Amino acid sequence: MESTLQGQLKSWRRHLHQRPETGFEEVNTSDYVASILRTLGLEVHRGIGGTGLVANLTVGSGKRVIGLRADMDALNIAECAPGREHASLNAGKMHACGHDGHMSMILGAARLLAERRDFDGTVRFIFQPAEEHGRGAKAMMADGLFERFPVDAIFGAHNMPGMPAGSFATRAGGIMASEDNFVIHIKARGTHAARPHMGVDPIVIASQIVLALQTIVSRNLDPSLQAVISCTEFITDGIRNVIPSNVLIKGDTRSYSKAVQTLLETRMREISVGICATHGVECGFEYTHEFAPTVNSPEYVEVAVNAARNVAGESAVDANVQPMMISEDFGAFLQAVPGNFVFIGNGDVPERGGVPLHNASYDFNDDILMTGARYFAELARLELPVR
Repeated sequence: MESTLQGQLKSWRRHLHQRPETGFEEVNTSDYVASILRTLGLEVHRGIGGTGLVANLTVGSGKRVIGLRADMDALNIAECAPGREHASLNAGKMHACGHDGHMSMILGAARLLAERRDFDGTVRFIFQPAEEHGRGAKAMMADGLFERFPVDAIFGAHNMPGMPAGSFATRAGGIMASEDNFVIHIKARGTHAARPHMGVDPIVIASQIVLALQTIVSRNLDPSLQAVISCTEFITDGIRNVIPSNVLIKGDTRSYSKAVQTLLETRMREISVGICATHGVECGFEYTHEFAPTVNSPEYVEVAVNAARNVAGESAVDANVQPMMISEDFGAFLQAVPGNFVFIGNGDVPERGGVPLHNASYDFNDDILMTGARYFAELARLELPVR
């Protein structure tokens, strides 16, 4: 059966790869996934948080319920893959993060569980829209996801280029960081570049702010904690011979706890407003919370590790991986219900899964589809054992 399933997984994945849709626009993707789930005999509920869906599979009389989650959206990236037969058919969009593979693995787990029925309880297969911009999980929960479809625990995974294909990595506690975005607007007085004394130069002020922000992590944060502050855009309304009146500094921060998020926001605001006040100019400061940190529940790490070991072997599982500063919308689910998130190695050589995520040449490694499907099915078997 598994050789047949591998071919089907590959077919599903490549169909999805050719038809990428971005956040909250995953209409055809949702239709395709729903049709497969119905063919497997599952009860499917549509339109949750926009294009999201939940499919239920109940076996036996067990009362426990787990959720297995996949993300559905693609990115606004033009695929650069000459000769790739399954390349994107939607111009300017591609599955550059592997969500096509994640969906296929969860569909594979659904087929395995529907056929084997070797668990006692209910498995909910949750297909989430709009992961890339951190909006889909909140949208599904605002639409009553866990009230309508309660779960005792939720599990997710993400492929990871650079890790050996089919290997696993997870940890208790924070595994991925929050992402907060900021915009600092320095409102000064522009002038001719040859007569700087007639104005107030916001570029100099903004430069001081950028440098001062770098002291927060090194001098305000406990060295045992982790955070990153990155200024990624510096925008002015000046030209070659004009000192501007306005500068915008944009960027993001990464951390693992609400306390650190609060510290970063407070100190950034104080520094920005204070430096602007020193120069007698106005400061606008915006700080928004985009992604919650992904914090694994310690009680569900063991079941995830055991499932991974049963599928890939003990040597292929890292149960205490170093946290990463990347962000994932799954963190919002873990703030509502307990659960676990793992990384699955996509490959460590460029031609077999090693191209970085969000790269125009990236492709999900079909060789790990069965590994992922078996992992999610094994979670159900371990977490919902037959009595």
